[in-house]
Amino acid sequence: MADSLPEQGSSPRILRSETVLVLALSLGASGVSALISFVGSLTRPGGLKHQAAHLNSSLAPGRPWLDLTWQLFGIATALVPAALVAHLLVRERAGGLRVIGFDRTRPWSDLGRGVVIAAGIGSAGLAFYLVARAAGGNLTVVPESLPDVWWKYPVLVLSALQNSVLEEVIVVGYLLRRLGQLGWTPMAALVASSVLRGSYHLYQGIGGFVGNMVMGVVFVLLYRRWQRVGPLVVAHALLDIGAFVGFALLAGKVSWLPTM
Repeated sequence: MADSLPEQGSSPRILRSETVLVLALSLGASGVSALISFVGSLTRPGGLKHQAAHLNSSLAPGRPWLDLTWQLFGIATALVPAALVAHLLVRERAGGLRVIGFDRTRPWSDLGRGVVIAAGIGSAGLAFYLVARAAGGNLTVVPESLPDVWWKYPVLVLSALQNSVLEEVIVVGYLLRRLGQLGWTPMAALVASSVLRGSYHLYQGIGGFVGNMVMGVVFVLLYRRWQRVGPLVVAHALLDIGAFVGFALLAGKVSWLPTM
């Protein structure tokens, strides 16, 4: 993981501007949006756990084909910042996304590591969410409320894949590389990446912020150990698929899973 400045004479000022713009077009803006949403939830009558944070909702109720079109459009456009990062890394002559370990050179290693990470974080994350909600520090998260149509589960899987690619490429691989090139210490970069990850989950409440910030610390440490984003993308995708599809299958059928 090279920390030297890119070729073609990019100055620290240009790199700072580039990083700010990438975040402003993606997860940095999501963090600000989540903060505004959280303030709105705090100032609304009733406790947080009596409010809901909806993910993967219908975008055209009663019109399934139009709904599917909007869903696919949203997933595709959400990946544009990750494509921009790939472009910037190619221009840097660093080898594109390969330099952050997002390629097909070690598929089985990435898959195996990702499965282990997801198994460890998934159970702990669910327990933390249930405790945080019971304590009044989290909204009730509704991972999906799509209509029962044929494309429901494929769209949930695609949504999970989009989340995992976007977040791990930008918040871990790209951000750590740029902060290292700008002279940030490893600890400062770890804190920045982890707080950013927590910030865009703040719409879920304090529990969502803290839980994802802790996950961010783990992911940064693993990335520095393996020098690869691939296992993190696999783990994140499996966690989101489990949350989205699991909720769709279990909501209203088990007593321990909160619903609204």
